[in-house]
Amino acid sequence: MNKLNLFLFLLMYSALAFSSPEVYFISPKNGEVVNSPVTIKFGLKNYGIAPAGINFPETGHHHLLVNLTELPDLKSSIPADENHIHFGKGQTETFLELKPGEYSFQLLLGDWMHVPHNPPILSEKIKIIVKD
Repeated sequence: MNKLNLFLFLLMYSALAFSSPEVYFISPKNGEVVNSPVTIKFGLKNYGIAPAGINFPETGHHHLLVNLTELPDLKSSIPADENHIHFGKGQTETFLELKPGEYSFQLLLGDWMHVPHNPPILSEKIKIIVKD
């Protein structure tokens, strides 16, 4: 490998190694008015997806937080209920049947045991309106 290729490789590797992970919504967008069922697509940068139960470095799986006013305890396993939806198989999208109304969504990445990373990998909160 010549010096230029080595330099470019090291530059690219260091950029990836020092980039912070980011979780976000591909769709829907904040403020969007949608019909049910709602297609929700998750995005993730600078980190990997692995199913729950698989302990692999720099990976996790999505948890969809629905209509929460407070985050769950970030040092414990994320609860599993209608407000904390787990995607432990490594899914990156879902379809939700929702009644008409306003909803808030936020993504929280969990490790192989459903515990948030430290620091937490958390999306911005979005709001959508499901119409009749």
